[in-house]
Amino acid sequence: MLAVIIAVGPVTVAASMFPATTRKALAAPDNSTTILTVLHRICRVYAGLGVLVPIFGALTALTLGVLTDTWLIISIGLTAAAGGVLAMMILPSQRTVLGDLTATTPLTLRRLATDTGVFNLLWVAVTVLMIVRPGSTTGA
Repeated sequence: MLAVIIAVGPVTVAASMFPATTRKALAAPDNSTTILTVLHRICRVYAGLGVLVPIFGALTALTLGVLTDTWLIISIGLTAAAGGVLAMMILPSQRTVLGDLTATTPLTLRRLATDTGVFNLLWVAVTVLMIVRPGSTTGA
C-alpha cells in the first residue's frame, strides 16, 4: 500500500498544482514556466511509475486470495480510468500549455483543472476501496 501511495501521491499533487501555477505564469511570467516544466516532468515520470501500481495490486490481491472480489475489480476499473484521464487528457493539456503559454485560454485551464479533479477523485475512490474493502472476508 505504501508503494502505491508513494507512486500516486506526487502525480496527484503536481497535476493539481499545474493549473494554478499556469494562472500565475500568465499573470506574471517570472520563474513560473520553469515550475510548470518541473510539474509536468513529475507528472510524466510518476505516470510511468504508476504503471507498477496495478502490478503490485494484482500481486497483493493474489496473495490475499481476493483477485475476484467485487471491490477489487471496481478498483482495477477506477485505476484504469484514472490512468486514461492522466495519459489522454492531463498530460496532453499540460504539453499544450507548455508549448505556447501565451495561447492558453481560461477554458483550457478550466478543462485541465476539471480533468485533474476527476483524476484525483478516481484515486480517492480507489484508496477508499483499498482500505475499506467492502465485503472482504480476509479480516484486515
